[in-house]
This record gives sequence, structure tokens and C-alpha cells, in this order.
Amino acid sequence: MISDVLDVTPQMPVFPTISIITPSYNQGAFLAETIESVISQQGDFIIDYIIVDGGSSDNSVDIIRRYDSLLKTGLCRIGCRGITFRWISEKDHGQTSALMKGFRMVQGEILAWLNSDDTYLPGALQSAVDFFRAKPDAALVYGDACFTDVAGSVISNYRTAEFDLVKLASANIICQPAAFFRREAFEAVGCLDETLHFTMDYDLWIRLGKRFPCYHIQQMLATYRLHETSKTINSDTLISNSEESLDVTRRHFCWAPITRIYTSCSILCQARLPGILGQNRLFVTTAAIACAIILSIYLNRGFHRNDLKLLNRDNFRKLFKSRLEIMTGI
Repeated sequence: MISDVLDVTPQMPVFPTISIITPSYNQGAFLAETIESVISQQGDFIIDYIIVDGGSSDNSVDIIRRYDSLLKTGLCRIGCRGITFRWISEKDHGQTSALMKGFRMVQGEILAWLNSDDTYLPGALQSAVDFFRAKPDAALVYGDACFTDVAGSVISNYRTAEFDLVKLASANIICQPAAFFRREAFEAVGCLDETLHFTMDYDLWIRLGKRFPCYHIQQMLATYRLHETSKTINSDTLISNSEESLDVTRRHFCWAPITRIYTSCSILCQARLPGILGQNRLFVTTAAIACAIILSIYLNRGFHRNDLKLLNRDNFRKLFKSRLEIMTGI
């Protein structure tokens, strides 16, 4: 049984193994770039790379087979201490199910997942290894990341911050592709919650943060791609995504932050208001504010004291911005 402080863990091997899972489904347009960003990492570590494909109908499997062949035949230049490459292609029950299928196969002391449209920046894995080696108590380490468009061009930076549980309740301060965690801690908190479809990462950060030290590295480690089929901005999944995020927050913190309530109400109003009303930003904002106030009082049984800290100038400015504008800062 792991201690709540990870200073009792064995000394990290000279060449630690980092297990990375890539869940994939019909992302052939981006998959090769994702794979390249993993296997091109240089440093004193071993990569245990597992791709879990959900039975893609595009060229994803062909791409995976090509890299499998390149690595097995030695035609792929390797800059680390070794790469184990494994993959599966079969129907699954969604992203979290696919991730857990991969995590049950891991060999490494350090774990991460990289979605099939995101990438690691050069030096990302060595930075994670160095930090874990320097901080034996660390369970979760995350760095900075930038948003990119379909073509891979940088849009803006992801807004990260030093780890703080209260802040995490109201803001997504951890960028998932830039996060790495110890296997012992991951297993100690029960791994991923397979009932979650959108916020499995957010739920994991909270559970890790409640039991173990978590740290932020002020270094660019990854890219986070935004495109029409991305679950982060896809209009077909936004409502479910925001509602699940609010439910997870309430369950862990016994508090429904006004920022998350407003986000959920804004998305819902924009989707459900008829005709031009749903396209009028001022009308949607006004309706969402009214909805958020009422829902906040209902869910929190009155005003919550932590919401007072969220009623600041920056958050008021966000009321009149779209979700994409808030995320990217543009």
C-alpha cells in the first residue's frame, strides 16, 4: 500500500520507463504527427508506447502498422534508451475505456497519455524524468502547453498555474497532454473513472491532489490541437462536457463554482434559445447570467463564500467572450 507521501518509493532506475497511451479513433489526419512526437523524444529513459485504436475506418491502422514496422526493422532513428511499441485496434466503449485498456498493459514507473491529435514538444519526457528524480514525493508533474490549429500552427498558450486545489475547482489549470504521473500514485487513487467520458483527466488531478504533492513546471512540454471534431469545442458534446465537469467538481468539493455553472448555462442557452436569440451574444450572456445565479443558489443552497473570490474583473470580462476566446485568450 502506497504512503500518502511518496518519499518511501524505491529509487528511480538509472533509465526509467515512461509508459504513454495514445487512444485513437479516426484521427488519421493527425496520428502520424502524434506518434513522431513520442518516438523522437531524446534522453536517458525507455519509452513504453501503447496505441489503443477503437477500430478506425480511416487510414489510422495503416499509419500505426507503418511505424510498428519502422521500429521493428530498426529504420526509425531512436534518441532514447529504447522503445517498446504495442498497439490494439478493436471496438471499445469510448476514450476512458480505451485509456484503461492501455494502462492495464503498462510497464513504466511514469505514466501519461497523449491523444491522437496532440503532440509532445522536444525534451518533454526528459524534463518530466528530471523533475520526478529531483522530487521523489511528486505524484503529478505538469508543464505548459500551447494551442494549435488543424495545420499545427500555434494559436496561443494554455493558461496553466501553480497547483492549488481550490483554484482547480474553478479553473482548468492543468493541460492534460503536458501532464505526467507516477504509476504508484495512479493506482493508489483508483486509476481513471471509466464512468466519465470527458473529464476523466480533471477527476484524476483532483484525486491525486487530495492525497499527494503535485507540481507545475514552467516549461513548454506539449501542444493541444483545437479542431471541429475535438471534444473540447465540438458543439455536439459541449453540453455533456460542461455538465460532467460541474458534476465532478460538486462531488469532490461539495461546491458548484459560479464559473463552471455559468459556462454550463452559457453553452445550454446558446444551444437551446430559438433562432437569432441563440446567436445574439448579448442576449445569450444575459440569459446565462440569470440562469447561473439561480442555479448557483439552488446547488449551493445559497451563496458560497468561495464564489466571492471568483467575482473579479477578469471573470466579468469572460462573460462576454466565447468559450474558444476564453480558452485561447484571443
